Amino acid sequence: MENYSENAYQKRLDAIFVRFPSVQKSPFGDAYKPGLGGMTSFAAVLGDPQERYRTIHVAGTNGKGSVANMLASALSATGLKVGLYTSPHILDFRERARIISKGLVSKEYVFDFLCRHEADMEELDLSFFEITTGLAFKWFADENVDVAVIEAGLGGRLDSTNIIRPDLSIVTSIALDHRALLGDTLEAIAREKAGIFKPGVPALVGEYLPETRPVFEWKAAETGSELYFAQDAEPSMADLVPVIERDMDLRGKYQEKNLRTVLSAVDILKRDSYYSALSDKEAVADAIIHTAARTGFHGRWETLRRDPLVIADLGHNPAALKENFSQLGEMMGSGGYSSLIIVYAVMADKDLDGILPLMPDEAIYVLTSPGGTRAMPVEELSRRFKAYRESAGKPVKAVEAATVSEAVSTALSLDKDGNPLIFIGGSTYLLSEAIGFLGDSQGF
Repeated sequence: MENYSENAYQKRLDAIFVRFPSVQKSPFGDAYKPGLGGMTSFAAVLGDPQERYRTIHVAGTNGKGSVANMLASALSATGLKVGLYTSPHILDFRERARIISKGLVSKEYVFDFLCRHEADMEELDLSFFEITTGLAFKWFADENVDVAVIEAGLGGRLDSTNIIRPDLSIVTSIALDHRALLGDTLEAIAREKAGIFKPGVPALVGEYLPETRPVFEWKAAETGSELYFAQDAEPSMADLVPVIERDMDLRGKYQEKNLRTVLSAVDILKRDSYYSALSDKEAVADAIIHTAARTGFHGRWETLRRDPLVIADLGHNPAALKENFSQLGEMMGSGGYSSLIIVYAVMADKDLDGILPLMPDEAIYVLTSPGGTRAMPVEELSRRFKAYRESAGKPVKAVEAATVSEAVSTALSLDKDGNPLIFIGGSTYLLSEAIGFLGDSQGF
């Protein structure tokens, strides 16, 4: 087998991005591979590693990454060895698989895995996500984790991660996103997400809508799953919620909903004697408060620079951006900032028509496009932005930037004599390039 070197590792990694397209680099139509056949076969080749430890499955339109990280942090505080599988990554491919007490999967392990299973990947014609899921499952088994928190990728029912039988299935929220693949109604998307419910396994829904609650109730009845709704629950740690919300390093008002989901999950899990240590309220609260520091979680209402204040967030669909723009409005309302500058990009498959009415009127926009074939060209984004603003009688204060680095530089130069609030958002890929440009200021 080929010997490891940094160059050899990078070549192997680049090859799976090209040969087995990732939605991070390619259009969803080229990279998305629904169905469990390939993943089931690959897991069998690997010795079904996902059966060697307990799992918790987290799906949903928004909030699943935050919930997965908070829950993994809380579990690790009880003395368990906890694996965490999430996607996409921001800067380093290895961000997808980590063990809370150990860190990211090593480059050497990734290299060895890709070399060892090259023929299997070809023969099974795997997707990029199937490969990364198999890698994470195998590494967790090799490292003898006690439990792994597994974030679903796209959807749920046909997602590669859905070969596990978890101790708890969690659906955080439902909103209209990826409609071409998951369905164009809230009910249809809820059915796909509820596809992670398993026979006899308790299921937790973070937020429901009038259209989605019946879907979850129907699916839970079909699988014989005890069903819980976090938004209706009073968590046993309710007395500590104000302290957690005030101090936790995952900022953003939307984390209030995610926190309620996590605390409801804790209440459900600790009924199992295996998770009885979750009854230590102070340890759990402290672990949740320090989630970002403990898990290396980034990109959620994260401060990238303080002078001027630069905040970045991965929210990219109307539901998530509505929360972000609302919080920006509250910050501007405090009177502490001279201007609001938003660096914005969007993927071509996103609901731009649903996003445009939400964008703050008072902001100055720097519109751009990150690399990759999925991104909406900045020319099209600018045209649609200006057309909407003019038709709605709203101010058109926008400049175009050909690259993300140019966009960030422009944003930093627009109000040098004042105290601007700069927000970078709309796309994970925008954040990835922006953070890379700004440097390693927050531990990336």
